[in-house]
Amino acid sequence: MQSNGGLTDANSFQGKDSILSGPAGGIVGAIATAEQAGFNKIIAFDMGGTSTDVAHYAGELERSFETEVAGVRMRVPMMNIHTVAAEGGSVLFFDGMRYRVGPDSAGANPGPASYRRGGPLTVTDANLILGKLSVFPAVFGKNADLSLDSAKAKQLFLDLSKDIQRATGKHKSPEQIAEGFISIATENMANAIKKISVQKGYNVAEYTLCCYGAAGGQHACKVADSLGMQRVLLHPFAGVLSAYGMGLADFRLLKDKALEQAFDSLSYTQLEEMFAIMQALGKQEMLAKSSTHQSIEFMSTIRLRYLGTDTALAVTFADKTMLISFEQAYLKQFGFVYTGKALIIESLCLEVVVKNELVTQSAYLHNALQEHNGTPFMSTRMFSNNRHHEAPVYQRDALVIGQVIQGAAIIIEATGTTIVEPDWQAQVSGQKNLILTRCCPVQRQVAIGTTVDPVMLEIFNKLFISIAEQMGFVLQNTAYSVNIKERLDFSCALFNAQGELIANAPHTLKIRET
Repeated sequence: MQSNGGLTDANSFQGKDSILSGPAGGIVGAIATAEQAGFNKIIAFDMGGTSTDVAHYAGELERSFETEVAGVRMRVPMMNIHTVAAEGGSVLFFDGMRYRVGPDSAGANPGPASYRRGGPLTVTDANLILGKLSVFPAVFGKNADLSLDSAKAKQLFLDLSKDIQRATGKHKSPEQIAEGFISIATENMANAIKKISVQKGYNVAEYTLCCYGAAGGQHACKVADSLGMQRVLLHPFAGVLSAYGMGLADFRLLKDKALEQAFDSLSYTQLEEMFAIMQALGKQEMLAKSSTHQSIEFMSTIRLRYLGTDTALAVTFADKTMLISFEQAYLKQFGFVYTGKALIIESLCLEVVVKNELVTQSAYLHNALQEHNGTPFMSTRMFSNNRHHEAPVYQRDALVIGQVIQGAAIIIEATGTTIVEPDWQAQVSGQKNLILTRCCPVQRQVAIGTTVDPVMLEIFNKLFISIAEQMGFVLQNTAYSVNIKERLDFSCALFNAQGELIANAPHTLKIRET
C-alpha cells in the first residue's frame, strides 16, 4: 500500500511511498464503502487512540505533491490528509482558567487512567465517566482479566472538580466536567475538518460524515453537530476500515511531467501528444510491476496557476473546459479570479489505474443469514447534553436490516462503540451499514451570557484561532510577496471594536536546528 492511495508490486515498493499508507488505506476504504452505499461526497473521519485523520472526497482522490511530515519535507504524491492531536489518548487538564485537551497524548502505554497502568486523564476516561463505554473487553490489569477502572477515573475527575471549584467558585460534577472536555475535543476535530473542507470552499452540510477507527463512532454525532452535518455513515468494518481499505485499493501509478510554460504557448494537440507519450511509458511500467491482465485506465490532469502565484490547481485535461474548470475551482477556494492575468501550466499529471478485482465487495455480509432479534441486551445511564439518559445497549450483529434505533442509545461491536446521541437516530441499511441522521434541528444558543465559563472560553479560543488561521491560508496562497508566501512573514488576527486583540495566528516560518 502506498501513501497515494494505490497498491504496487512488493519489488517496486519504496519507503518514501509508505509514510501515510495506513491512513491512505482508510480513505480508500471510506470512499469505496460510501459509494457503494450511495454517497459520493464524504468527509472521512478516522479517530483512533493516538491521532485523528480527516480527508475530503467529492468524486476524485485529492493529493498533495509536497508534504512535510515530522519536519521533513518530501516531494512524494500523498493523499491529502490532515492529522490533529485529538484522540482517545489526548490528555485532559485544567490550567487554572480553562479546560485543555491535548496536544499531549497518553499513548498506548501507560494509556488512559482507566487502563490500570497509572496513566493520566484522557478523552477515553471522559467517555467512560459519561457512561458511553459501559461495555468493554476485560483485558487490563496484571493478569489481563479486568475491565476499565471506572473508580480510578471518577476519583481523578472528583479531584479535578475541587481544583476547578477553587479557581472559579463553581461546583461541577464529574459528568459535567467530562462532557466539557468532550465538547472541546469535538471542536478540535471539527476545526481539523474545516481545514480540508470549509477552508477550501466546500459546504460540509452537503456531505456525509464517514466515521471509522475504533473511537470514531463515539464522537460521530457530536462532530456532525459541530459542523452542521445531518448524516453519518458507519460501515460494518468501521473499526478496522484502514486495513479493509487496503484490500479494496486499486493498483496505481502516478507520473508527473514539469512544464512551467504559458498556457497559450501550447496547443491542445501538443498537450495531447505529451500525454500519449506518458501513457505509453505508464502502461509499460505498470505491466512490468503488476502481473494482472485487467484493462488499464488513464486519468489525465493538468496543473494550472496564475502568473506570479505559486498555488496550482489540478483540472481534468479537456479541450475547451480546462480554463472554465480552473476559474471555477479558483473562485470556490479563494473567492475571486484574476482578469487579464496569464496562466502557467505547472505540470502534466497522469494516473495509471488497474482495477483490483481480487476482493469481492460482499465479503462483509457474512453474517446476513444469522438469526437476529434486534433487541437490546442491557441498558445503562448515559450523560449527554447536561443530563442523564437511560440508554439501551445493542449488539450490532443482532440488529435487523431496516431497524431504526432512537437516541440516546449505544451500539457495540468487536472493533468499536457507536453512540447514538439524543435527537439522533440510527438505521440499519440493506448493506448492514449504520446510517445516523439527525431527527430535529440543533438548538443553537443565541446568547451565552457574560459569565466566564472554562469550557466555552476554550471552545471560542479554538474557533477564533481557526478563523485567523484560515485568513492566513488564503493570504499565503494568493500573495505575490516572497516574504508572505515563502517566509510566512505575516500574522493574521481578530480584534474587537476597541482594537483589542482577540486571537492571532502568527504564520512565522519555523526554522529547524541542523
